[in-house]
Amino acid sequence: MTKIPNASATGFTWTKSSFSGGQSNCVEAALTAAPGALPVRDSKALTGPAVVFGDTTWGEFVNAVKRGDLV
Repeated sequence: MTKIPNASATGFTWTKSSFSGGQSNCVEAALTAAPGALPVRDSKALTGPAVVFGDTTWGEFVNAVKRGDLV
């Protein structure tokens, strides 16, 4: 996993989670030209850090959240 220190400076087009329902506790993801890379950031921290997940790591994270392993 890689960290982007200033997520607003990357030039990505960020998309807010469709499950946010207009709430402020959301994540945003950006599609990249790099296969297997998914930058993710907190939608409240537009200039804050983002982390870049690989395909497998992102899938494991999402499954852990769905199982309730992470809150």
